[in-house]
Amino acid sequence: MKAIFERHSYRGAYLQEAVPRGDLKRIMEAGLAAPSGCNKQNPALIAVDDPELLARIREIMQPPLAETAPALICVLTRRKIAYRDGFGRDRCFAVQDYSAAIENMLLEIVHLGYQSCWIEGHVTDADLQGERIAALLGVPKETHDLVCVLPIGKAAEPIKPVKKRAFEERAWFNGYEKE
Repeated sequence: MKAIFERHSYRGAYLQEAVPRGDLKRIMEAGLAAPSGCNKQNPALIAVDDPELLARIREIMQPPLAETAPALICVLTRRKIAYRDGFGRDRCFAVQDYSAAIENMLLEIVHLGYQSCWIEGHVTDADLQGERIAALLGVPKETHDLVCVLPIGKAAEPIKPVKKRAFEERAWFNGYEKE
């Protein structure tokens, strides 16, 4: 619970301290341990800690985001059909799978003393930044989509938590706006 309540989207500068590969591996292991619809295990992950490669990724990302992060984890997904339901509709859980993986990683990032921010909108928007980053990383576009970038590092600025609405405004027992 501590990591859950301490996790906030961090959009500030990062200290220029390398993130050890062991920590990056642990963060990715947390992501890959997330639940997966019908056990399709759609998410795949690429950690980037090479300064030259980070600089090339930052050239793609507009508006500039995570400019000082010493590491990134790029989240990939496969749009794999889990099953066909009784109405003939194909069911795919790619979004749920990578969302669960991202949240697990965000919690482990905080647990290890780092900060991050879930960057998806600018990655998946119509300007195709995710596709360009994926191409740079050698991701096969026939099978995978790059859907998120997680910058990782130690915060160089104070964390600014947002105010959350009260529990009673968003959660109830036994029905909407009941007990």
